[in-house]
Amino acid sequence: MSDGRTFLDTNVFIYSADQTDPGKARRAQKLIADAVNHGNGVSSFQVIQEFINVVLRRFAKQLHIADVERYLATVFGSMLIVHSSFALYSSALHHQSRYRLSWYDALIVAAAVEANCKILCSEDLQNGQRFGSMTVKNPFL
Repeated sequence: MSDGRTFLDTNVFIYSADQTDPGKARRAQKLIADAVNHGNGVSSFQVIQEFINVVLRRFAKQLHIADVERYLATVFGSMLIVHSSFALYSSALHHQSRYRLSWYDALIVAAAVEANCKILCSEDLQNGQRFGSMTVKNPFL
């Protein structure tokens, strides 16, 4: 993690709860723990929605609602600082057009930029890609 804010994309949270790849799970859990402990982790409403959808519907062994609620409180509680807004959607449209991103990736980039993140941890975007002063880092390489 960096000295500045770090946005964690959905895949980081999903790997932390999925034990099919123990190496990725450990790496994701460490990233999240560091983000929570240092108070520099950032997430958005979109990431939470995607995470909950996956862990409740797509995992072979789905999480229980009580486990998801605990995760929300202990992990996402301090990280959720970006909410939907007209400005966020407008920024996402700009990023989608300029960088030829999918709509959902553009929303992630816009949320990370809005939160003034230095790093965007994601395996869905090109490692090293820059969006202004923010850099994409794939933590699973």
